[in-house]
Amino acid sequence: MKFGIVVNEGPYTHQSSDSALQFVKAALQKGHEIFRVFFYHDGVNNGTSLGVPPQDDRNLTLEWSGLAEKHGLDLVVCVAAAQRRGILDEDEMGRHGKSANNLAPGFRISGLGQLIESGIQSDRLVTFGD
Repeated sequence: MKFGIVVNEGPYTHQSSDSALQFVKAALQKGHEIFRVFFYHDGVNNGTSLGVPPQDDRNLTLEWSGLAEKHGLDLVVCVAAAQRRGILDEDEMGRHGKSANNLAPGFRISGLGQLIESGIQSDRLVTFGD
């Protein structure tokens, strides 16, 4: 089965990101395909490279990045939601005249069309968070 995943909550404010990560890992272990993981609303905070959780806590951004590298996952951060929360890649940094970017490795910024495509191309679109 081919899954599209939507993550609507940040990594440390809600269980949704943890649940989505565990769901993706389990689906991959069972041989399913993950078409795309789309981070929307506060879920875009999963894609910032500037988060520094305590040493005894999990680093969800690194876990998402590692999973993307290992399995070739497409981790898409919504451009509008990311800009509102100060998350930029190099292109958006230049376009808006900012002096830094902070998108974590393995993530990319794109628009809602990627979410729509996920719903069309996947057998199931599973949403985590409100």
